[in-house]
Amino acid sequence: MRQSPTRRLERSRTALPTGQPPHGPVPRTSGVDLLDVRRIRLVETPAPQLPPGERLAMDRAWDEAVRANPSLFDGPVAACAGLSWEGPGCLRITWARTTYRRYALRRVPGATACLPSLFVDVVQPTPDGRLLVGRMAPSTSTPGRWLLPGGSAEPPTGDRPLDLPALRRHAARELAEETGVETAPDDLTLWLVTRGAYGSVGVLFLAPCRPAPEVRARFAALVSAETARGREPELDRIALVGSRADLARLPGPHADYLEPVVTRYAQTAGLGPRSRDSGSDVSPPSPGGG
Repeated sequence: MRQSPTRRLERSRTALPTGQPPHGPVPRTSGVDLLDVRRIRLVETPAPQLPPGERLAMDRAWDEAVRANPSLFDGPVAACAGLSWEGPGCLRITWARTTYRRYALRRVPGATACLPSLFVDVVQPTPDGRLLVGRMAPSTSTPGRWLLPGGSAEPPTGDRPLDLPALRRHAARELAEETGVETAPDDLTLWLVTRGAYGSVGVLFLAPCRPAPEVRARFAALVSAETARGREPELDRIALVGSRADLARLPGPHADYLEPVVTRYAQTAGLGPRSRDSGSDVSPPSPGGG
């Protein structure tokens, strides 16, 4: 499940562990950071206290957002409270329990108690090097936005920890719920961490390659099943993209990390221009979609 504002594509900047200090906070940049990681450690911390004035402003901003988009809900969420290196390729993510309402502080000028979002995404490739992306349906919090399958991190219940296996399970569940592609959590490989709009942090997992016809068929089956239950799928369209040119053919807003991630995958997969510029493969819209 996701709730985050749209943002235009930003200039990407790759942050490599070998170029970072072995310890300390990850430096902020003006663009989207791509962090190469081998290990992640998640540490819980209390959410910052809200000054009384900011709480009132947050509540007003949230109420306005809900009036504009009734699909928003104030459920529990794990937000990012800090990002630091613990050694080469070893990243510590500090997180705090809060609710989606907290993100309304982004709309409050001068707010000091904002928290960036923390989310998981799945990089699902096809054998020809294209990646699966989806467009958020009209009833979602960010209708029309193109992004990778995934969702906001959720705080654990009971004595369960929020750790890398938990994020991996959540990523596999979101991939299945949004696209119909079922992958065992253990088959997802930690690939990349992104930091973009408002400092939002995404943990990206790489899935095994699947043929494009299988990906399309699984999404079509999901849409059919959800429609039969009287529910609208979270994604109303999918596409397979392998280059900036492919992304440019997708109308509407894109997640800020999307272009840098697609470009990085093409580079690491060693794809040539002909392979990358094969053209985006867009599925028909789901019933009721645009």
